[in-house]
Amino acid sequence: MNFPKLAASLLAILCWACVLSGNAQPVSAAEPKLKDEATQALKKAASYYRGKVATRGGYVYYYSEDLQQRWGEGKAAPDTVFVQPPGTPTVGMAYLKAFAATGDPFYLDAGREAAEALAYGQLQSGGWTQTIRFEKGERTGPYRDGKDTSSLDDGQTQSALIMLIRADRALDFKHAKIHAAAERGLNALLKAQFPNGAFPQIWRAPVTPHPVMKAKFPDYDWKTEGRLKNYWDYYTLNDGLAGTVSNVLLEAHSVYKDEKYLAALKKLGDFVILAQLPDPQPGWAQQYNYDMVPIWARKFEPPAVTAWEAQDVMETLIKISNYTGEKKYLEPIPRALAYYKKCLLPDGRVARYYELKTNKPLYMDGDYKLTYDDSAAPAHYGWKQSARFDQIEKAYQDAKSGIKPGTSSQSLQNLEAESRKIVSALDSEGRWVSSFAGERLVGQPKFAQSFRYISSDVFSRNVETLSEYITLSAK
Repeated sequence: MNFPKLAASLLAILCWACVLSGNAQPVSAAEPKLKDEATQALKKAASYYRGKVATRGGYVYYYSEDLQQRWGEGKAAPDTVFVQPPGTPTVGMAYLKAFAATGDPFYLDAGREAAEALAYGQLQSGGWTQTIRFEKGERTGPYRDGKDTSSLDDGQTQSALIMLIRADRALDFKHAKIHAAAERGLNALLKAQFPNGAFPQIWRAPVTPHPVMKAKFPDYDWKTEGRLKNYWDYYTLNDGLAGTVSNVLLEAHSVYKDEKYLAALKKLGDFVILAQLPDPQPGWAQQYNYDMVPIWARKFEPPAVTAWEAQDVMETLIKISNYTGEKKYLEPIPRALAYYKKCLLPDGRVARYYELKTNKPLYMDGDYKLTYDDSAAPAHYGWKQSARFDQIEKAYQDAKSGIKPGTSSQSLQNLEAESRKIVSALDSEGRWVSSFAGERLVGQPKFAQSFRYISSDVFSRNVETLSEYITLSAK
């Protein structure tokens, strides 16, 4: 028997079978070409953004096509950049991911410039506020903005710190100003943590200690009493604060190997456990006073059980348990999930707020008066949100069983498809230009229908996707 000829025949039959069954893999032949195209597109886009869009290494959210207009939370002055995502830290971290994928020092330099902009804008109190305004000439003292208020609102200080930590590591801890800014910011963050593990929304100095106690319902008429003007000084979970602060502490411990960051992470988890309200509403509130009673924040943020922040809280507990190996951080989750699943609205979403004791979905009308009717709720706020309870339940069961979470990387096939779209969407100048179609945008700019603009969020996401594809295809 002619075995070589038989083997060749069988191989031919198998190849034809793959073609007929639709399982042929021609992408592997095209892969090197796409990788080259992705690498070239990445460099072209980054060169445009770094060379023509950046302001001293910093960025805002949106730019007009001619770069003459700029927006963050409202219109931005020419000498102002944004710290709040998707501003300077978001773009800077995308550059660092491109550097990790390609080894090209161009991206490291771009990331360094973004980190230097953040170091310039670090407040005297150690953190950051929403924006950085560049002054004429060189600054000799600490940057000040208004009342020197470091903010944890909307990930401002958190994103700046993560960017600085990553830049510090990428630069082998040899850039003195960046390293000092990261260290100073982290030390200030630790001093802003209360003894019970909580954080305020803002700080100007180290916080004042208060007794540690468990959360409880108010014993007064919360609709009319207990309002605190300076709610920002109290314990907060608003807008995903637990998740973003835990990410900073995880990053810091992972990079610097200092146990004080791990201790702060555990303390944060301890606060989240303390902040769980008692039955029959074993969830969490956005904001608490020093007696651990839910309180008002802004005029449209009442004391209530919140379903939106609670999802971030549960995911944070799972994250802390996975990192530390301590199962105590999982204990609040089953009761909370059982409660919140009963809170689902008919469309499968959750209300942002549920009234204390009655558990009725709670909204406000156009005059900011409490109501159970969402028909006239102001459009600037997310009164209803998507529910992630099934995903949280799965993550909880995995953590309980000791199964570590896998990476969230897309498959190579999905990355190829996405990268092709991204490469083809890049214009001749190296821009990804968006067209406004009425979608909700961060900062809620007042764009006309079909207005064409350049987005830092789109740029950063596309750079990260191309970088991930280049990394994965190399393997």
